[in-house]
Amino acid sequence: MISKAELINQPYSGQYQEKIYDVPSPWNSQDWSWVKFENDDFDEWCGEFRGSPRAVALSKKFNKILVLTSDYLFQIDCLNGELIEYESKPQYQSLTVTSSGDFIVADDYTIEKIGLKLKDKELLDCPIKMDGIKFNGWTSNKLSISGDEFLNWNNHVELELDGEKLEINIKDSK
Repeated sequence: MISKAELINQPYSGQYQEKIYDVPSPWNSQDWSWVKFENDDFDEWCGEFRGSPRAVALSKKFNKILVLTSDYLFQIDCLNGELIEYESKPQYQSLTVTSSGDFIVADDYTIEKIGLKLKDKELLDCPIKMDGIKFNGWTSNKLSISGDEFLNWNNHVELELDGEKLEINIKDSK
């Protein structure tokens, strides 16, 4: 069972056992991403994914890993490392997972929770319309989010997502 997943640079040939995750399409880019996986027994191996790297997140709740590249959003099974499903040409720029195991994604304008399947998406309410949404990392159970107010790009906004309640609030500027 896969217990860790992280984006890495292209490994040296033969450094890891490798598995290629590719979807045949004439629209594929020539870019690739590499994810180093670690199993429960500390065995390390590498997955090669079509598209330039954006993010990777592992959910113990769903026993799934999401790998976001410029070309695809891949869903991988933690139990056997197999590709379950994928979404082509995702508009998402950011991906993370809450401490409770919920996947959170953002394109430039919206933030969504992804459920058991990639099509199981729920739009999260945001207190302000945003452009250029970016996830900046977790502190305790709060995800720092930044972006600009939609159609008012001079107003840079800092938000926080509560990882338990899945509520988004404007961050206090204290």
